[in-house]
Amino acid sequence: MRVAFKIAYIGTNYKGSQVQSSVPTIEGTMFKTLKELGIIDTPKQANFKSAGRTDAGVHALGQVIAFDTDKPELAIPRVINSKLPNSIWVWAHAHVPDDFNPIYHAVSRSYRYIMSGEQYDISKIRSASKLLIGTHDFANFCTSNGADKSTLRNVMRIDVRVSGALTKIDVQANSFLWNMVRKFVTALTMVGSGVRDIEWLEQMLDPELYEEGIEPASAYGLTLTKVEYSQPIEWIEDGYSIHWAHQNIHEHLIRHRVMAEVLEGLVPQD
Repeated sequence: MRVAFKIAYIGTNYKGSQVQSSVPTIEGTMFKTLKELGIIDTPKQANFKSAGRTDAGVHALGQVIAFDTDKPELAIPRVINSKLPNSIWVWAHAHVPDDFNPIYHAVSRSYRYIMSGEQYDISKIRSASKLLIGTHDFANFCTSNGADKSTLRNVMRIDVRVSGALTKIDVQANSFLWNMVRKFVTALTMVGSGVRDIEWLEQMLDPELYEEGIEPASAYGLTLTKVEYSQPIEWIEDGYSIHWAHQNIHEHLIRHRVMAEVLEGLVPQD
């Protein structure tokens, strides 16, 4: 039987989602847990697939994975979570067709980037973001890895909103190039701070005539929020796991609020 999971994770202490030797990754941790529980033997035999790669330090709410198992009764969130570290949790599962591929069957992916917005002109950022919507060659907004044959992508939506001292940028596209969202953020903040103008951003969307490399924004502000599919999937959300996740995140929030105060106190007062 083929099973799909929705998983969430705090990516801070992981070297990305894709398995790598000798370093902690999301997939590596999932493989270890599924094998310990006897749910799969090896990722290859189980035809393990995930909806997309996330870089080191990037988080997820709606990452989707799928694999084959002959023990579907064990492939449920609360069983998996009992063996996972607190930084990764499964919160929904579904039985899917044998040929389901979470990468190729996805029709869109959504990311959210959160940043401090106090130093930027949000109206300029919103105006600039509209230029990125639609089908464009985003060669100037990616880091080449040799795997992408085309740099054309269709950006369906970009929403920019202010939440207190923070700015949240939500981006939905059919798929994303490596570092694409983080380079969007860099470009938008350059326009929002007045370092570059709208005309420059228009040039960046024409890589045949204009080429410029820009650095991606920091990974810690980025979250993969959702993956959508053309055929509806009957997800079964696990209430116990979601309740546990709320408690787990609350503990993280307390720790980080305390750490924020600690860091403030490390600066000598005038």
